[in-house]
Amino acid sequence: MSSFGSLNTALTALRFQQTSMDVASTNVANVATEGYVRRRVVGQTLGAAAQPALWAHNTDVGAGVTSKGVQRMTDALLDARQRREHAAQSYLDLTAEVLARVETGLGEPGENGVAAAIDGFRSSLHDLENNPGSAATRSQVLSAAGTLANAIGLQARHFQGEAADQGVRLQVGLSEVNRLAGDLAKTNTTIAAGKGTDTSSLLDTRDRLALRIAELTGAAATIQDDGQMTVTLQGQTLVSGDQAHELVVTGGFDVDGQLDGEQVTFAIDDGSGPVDLDATIGGELGAVGNLINTVLPDYLTQLNTLATQLADSVNAQHGLGFDQAGDAGVDLFDYDPDNAASSLKIHDDIAGRPELVAASLVSGGPNRDGSNGAELAGKIAIEDGYLRLVNDFGTKVASASRLAANQATLTGQIDTARDQQAGVSLDEETVNLLMAQRGYEAAARVMSTLDEVLDTLINRMAI
Repeated sequence: MSSFGSLNTALTALRFQQTSMDVASTNVANVATEGYVRRRVVGQTLGAAAQPALWAHNTDVGAGVTSKGVQRMTDALLDARQRREHAAQSYLDLTAEVLARVETGLGEPGENGVAAAIDGFRSSLHDLENNPGSAATRSQVLSAAGTLANAIGLQARHFQGEAADQGVRLQVGLSEVNRLAGDLAKTNTTIAAGKGTDTSSLLDTRDRLALRIAELTGAAATIQDDGQMTVTLQGQTLVSGDQAHELVVTGGFDVDGQLDGEQVTFAIDDGSGPVDLDATIGGELGAVGNLINTVLPDYLTQLNTLATQLADSVNAQHGLGFDQAGDAGVDLFDYDPDNAASSLKIHDDIAGRPELVAASLVSGGPNRDGSNGAELAGKIAIEDGYLRLVNDFGTKVASASRLAANQATLTGQIDTARDQQAGVSLDEETVNLLMAQRGYEAAARVMSTLDEVLDTLINRMAI
């Protein structure tokens, strides 16, 4: 090989090692950057002439090295698994978080819960049986009944408020998904336009956007040959190339954006009209949809049933009794049949009028019979149903927490595996920098040696 060819070989080595140091330095600089994937320079040997000369033999054995490109240290299958597991983790984490918060608001067991209010109401009725002529005892019955109604109503409104909050979360989440989808479509366009150049940073952005979309919706992503990403949700395209469609809700909200009691349903709108999806999508929005559609309404439905049962049975028995003046008892409770738990209250006809409490089963008055107090106490037959309701909800809370913890272990393993491949190790990058530095020094030494050879050849051999 000629000396001039060797100079070019040394030059290519200097350039390659310089690129290696630049890439290693970039890795070190981004060691704490979220979503950054470490890079590695891919070298390619420059061989001798590919076509032999017609009348001469080429004796060259190589022409140095060149950079074939910068490789991102990722695994497409591992990335897909990470998106899937993060979607499941988001679903379970949000479910566990909301259920735990709602359970705290139940106040069970506690002094201010419904169970304690039931005991207080029953105790006041037994006191009424023992002392029907006392105005204070009668007032205590109304007070205890009001406390029970308020406790049930507070619990119902707590669930309704949580559902409304999740409705707001759903709207915010939809906006985020559609914004991310638009950003991903723009990133796809830039990746396609940057073909032939280093698009590593764009690919990092692409993967980061896809991961967040998966966390929100459970969407699947496919990488095309040109580096662009296609995102689908239950087989419907959300992002394809430079086109981003919209994720929308087609049910569950009124024109003012408030929950209307109907099932929340999702759809993808490509501009020609929404295409409905299965209501049980994944990710955070799937968890929100399940809470709004199933978990919170189920509890409210059963609580409404208990409130209706309490009011109807107590009112019926109260109507069989007689008040202090000997008149037939009026309704003690009042409620809206469509929303019994949150509307339950002391009836306006008896509120503030303890003399109307029907303590007696003997007509005519005034009398001191209190036997209806015991009968009324016996009509409060919702304890078992209420305890089953609370225990079942507690079981759901514990199950959600347990599933989230189990999923966290799996998700952590996937994240660790990906970090081992794609994460930046300062120790490894230090070694890479040293190798590039020594390679650069060696190439420079080759060049200085060839310079001495040429100096001898040119300036000294004629002396």
